[in-house]
Amino acid sequence: MVVVMPINLPNLLTWLRIVLIPLMVAVFYFPVDWWLSIHRDAAAAAMFGVAALTDWLDGYLARVLRQTSAFGAFLDPVADKLMVAAALVMLVQLHRVDALVAFIIIGREITISALREWMAGMGAGGSVAVSMLGKIKTAVQMLAILCLLWHTPLIGWKVQQTGTWLIWLAALLTLWSMVYYLRCAWREIVHRG
Repeated sequence: MVVVMPINLPNLLTWLRIVLIPLMVAVFYFPVDWWLSIHRDAAAAAMFGVAALTDWLDGYLARVLRQTSAFGAFLDPVADKLMVAAALVMLVQLHRVDALVAFIIIGREITISALREWMAGMGAGGSVAVSMLGKIKTAVQMLAILCLLWHTPLIGWKVQQTGTWLIWLAALLTLWSMVYYLRCAWREIVHRG
């Protein structure tokens, strides 16, 4: 059986996000004398910003244009998690994010992805569907990472400090949302028990 990937605008935007991930990481490996660190940070932040926008836009367009697909439903969260994990690993390496924060956020993503897969296998995938809390966590996390990639003060605004506060807030929201999803799954497991 041949599985064909639907080619539509939402899926192309998801693929764009995936392509931007290694490009965003690569800018930090260019020789130092190629460009100023502020230009490197701006390039990485711009790529992450575009990728974050496609994260919102591909889902919106898939619903509005009625171009949802099983492949898109699979690829979109994979792209999101790769994007966040790659950015966090780079930020830890640059000493802009504490490793504990990166561990909390990446660990939660792995845990909830596994939980969703397991619950879907039980026919109860809806019990761990994305909640408003998860959407708020994602928005705070994306804004924090954008600030931390930019790093440089902007017209008196301490971008790095704002990013640090936001990433710790994102870590707290991450833990809170993980507990929420685990409780929802536990209720479903006990109910089916």
